[in-house]
Amino acid sequence: MNKTDNNKNSQVSIRDANMTDLTAILNIEQLGFTTEEAGTEFQYIERLKKLKETFLVAVINDQVIGFIVGPVVQEDKVADWMYEEIREQDIVCGNQMVLTIAMDPAFQGFHIGSQLLDALYIKAKAKNRETIALTCLEKNISFYEKNGYKNIGQSLSNHAGEIWYDLIKKIR
Repeated sequence: MNKTDNNKNSQVSIRDANMTDLTAILNIEQLGFTTEEAGTEFQYIERLKKLKETFLVAVINDQVIGFIVGPVVQEDKVADWMYEEIREQDIVCGNQMVLTIAMDPAFQGFHIGSQLLDALYIKAKAKNRETIALTCLEKNISFYEKNGYKNIGQSLSNHAGEIWYDLIKKIR
């Protein structure tokens, strides 16, 4: 029996991330992204420090199996500078960005990504955010569309030399 068989019937919980999750987060990041796409340890430490309300982890049996993170900004789309510079979160209303959503590949197909998106949406709605925005590769557009995001076209981002697409979900 593999680890996904052991956890099929286990309860997924979603909670705020903390520094003790850093190793698991970095491992999941490395499994899901190319070296050019992946965030660095320094970037994740900064995100854990400054994005406390908008950095969530999915957990099964005390094991971090996925995460979602992003800042609240005035801009309505993700911009490349957001990956490099995390500002203190003192914005009223604003827009919720998603810089990264990632799952341990062993747990893909369990709808954990959708649960993380929903949990961030609930937090953003409670804080009167306008939208949630993210960029993704073409192969992932349908996943986000199934979760209520609208593809608004090719992004200006050139993060990691990839072609990205802007997706937005209205909150209010």
